[in-house]
Amino acid sequence: MNIGQAARATGISAKMIRYYEDNGLIGPVARTASGYRVYGPRDIHALGFIKRSRDMGFSVERIAGLLQLWRDRSRHSADVKRMALEHVAVLQQRIAELQDMVGTVQALADCCAGDERPDCPILSDIATGAPLHRPAAKGVAQGKRGRMRAGQKRVNND
Repeated sequence: MNIGQAARATGISAKMIRYYEDNGLIGPVARTASGYRVYGPRDIHALGFIKRSRDMGFSVERIAGLLQLWRDRSRHSADVKRMALEHVAVLQQRIAELQDMVGTVQALADCCAGDERPDCPILSDIATGAPLHRPAAKGVAQGKRGRMRAGQKRVNND
């Protein structure tokens, strides 16, 4: 297969296939006399492995390690499991960061009147570079919708 056919067969762009080859994820592929790449079944299988790994969010560096383990028939499954669990921790951290971002953007959107006036707390917050707002904890002063407003201070009504 040429690179276009390999791209269609794997769902990986030709540019990314070249990138994976340049970075050693797949070995140097055979070439025609005119210099065109020729991909065989082993190459396509390796590209499928890479695609699936990328779909799971593994970094190129981690995929290199996974490929090395995949090709090593004397590997220990404990090594593969360790890499998988490390990746789970990375994914959980990303999820937590995304949830923080959702909370911040939602809090800013709740503070915005969304009317015809030019004042916009969302743009002001982004422009000032202030630390990200966090959703309010229970017992903290809250606005109409139950969320703390940006710039609002804790109120003690005891």
